[in-house]
Amino acid sequence: MYRRRHNLVCGICLDSKLVSEVFKDGKCSFYDHAFCPDCISKHVETLIRDNDLFNMTCPDPNCFIELEPESFHALLPREVIDRWEIMRCESMIDWSERFYCPFKECSGLLVNDGREVVTSAECPYCHRLFCAQCKVPWHADMSCGKFQRSKKDPEYSDDNFFKLAKSKKWQKCPRCCMYVQKTAGCIHMICRCGCDFCYSCGMMYREGHKCRRSFW
Repeated sequence: MYRRRHNLVCGICLDSKLVSEVFKDGKCSFYDHAFCPDCISKHVETLIRDNDLFNMTCPDPNCFIELEPESFHALLPREVIDRWEIMRCESMIDWSERFYCPFKECSGLLVNDGREVVTSAECPYCHRLFCAQCKVPWHADMSCGKFQRSKKDPEYSDDNFFKLAKSKKWQKCPRCCMYVQKTAGCIHMICRCGCDFCYSCGMMYREGHKCRRSFW
């Protein structure tokens, strides 16, 4: 940023800005390393989109002062700040202890501290079951060894599970697609993910729901 009387020239876009219009975080030299809010915001958003905390520093090529979320609360959307905070937390966790929820639409960060052996576990974000040993959605009624063989041996393929689900008329949750087995009670089901659905037709269950199909 270059000084021009009472104005400053942004080092990114080179537009002249009033001193009162530039971004200041109180760490860098004000006149040398100040940038207009639009430019510094785009700089940060690009780094967050690229999951690049390593380069989350002042844009000046000779400055290595780290940028922090607290300085951007008035410039960036809440969801961007939240993502930034999550990235910072993740960076503090050793790679050997990290793994992610196996459901693609969730992918929440989980931590394996190795203090106890866990098989069936519930994701704290989407509340679906997964196998902590295989790092896949929970393979009910199938041991980890059998599941691992299923990926190599057609004898243990997922087709067998789907055939069983079809023969038993198990229903899938319309939100998380987990299969549910009804043993008793009414057709109004509440999945682990919190979704209300009709066990007969598989549709979302609303007040006054009239099912056009019945297994019972």
